[in-house]
Amino acid sequence: MQATDRRVTYAELLTWPDDGRRYELYDGEVVEVPSPVARHQRVALHVIDVLRGYEETTGGIRVPAPFDIVLSEHNVLQPDVVFFRRERRHLLSDWGPARVRPDLAVEVLSPSTQSRDRGRKMEILTRFGLPEYWIIDPAKNTIEIYALRDGVFVVALTADASQHVESPTLTGLAFAASHLFAP
Repeated sequence: MQATDRRVTYAELLTWPDDGRRYELYDGEVVEVPSPVARHQRVALHVIDVLRGYEETTGGIRVPAPFDIVLSEHNVLQPDVVFFRRERRHLLSDWGPARVRPDLAVEVLSPSTQSRDRGRKMEILTRFGLPEYWIIDPAKNTIEIYALRDGVFVVALTADASQHVESPTLTGLAFAASHLFAP
């Protein structure tokens, strides 16, 4: 009897017919990503706005979902927003997925994705050396910023809409948290 690897690879996922759904791979397990609700999308747009000025100032690049981050053939994620520093921008292709980890990944929580965003997805991003991870809760109007320290994410900042936010790894990225939660 021969064992078979039932994990799906990114190459296999690309052969699937386009059914209008979004998928991620967690160690080869296929996870469907549900469509976000309006509040989620509004907050994600505000994140993109915050990163626009930083992109223009530093020469980095921000990319919203859907955008495949291929960390390995069995680990493919689509964070809500990612950012790559200027010095790593050349590693991206204008016509394909990212095959390198970003410098920042942002997740806006939804009831259906919250446990994965704080669990398996966070663990995979840690494993692949993501320097900074934001978890934004649009129901509570809070942002948690995690920074990678000695191979583990540690909470670098927790803020509500009344506070000021400063990135621990992206020099010069600072903003009022209230901007994320505007109507």
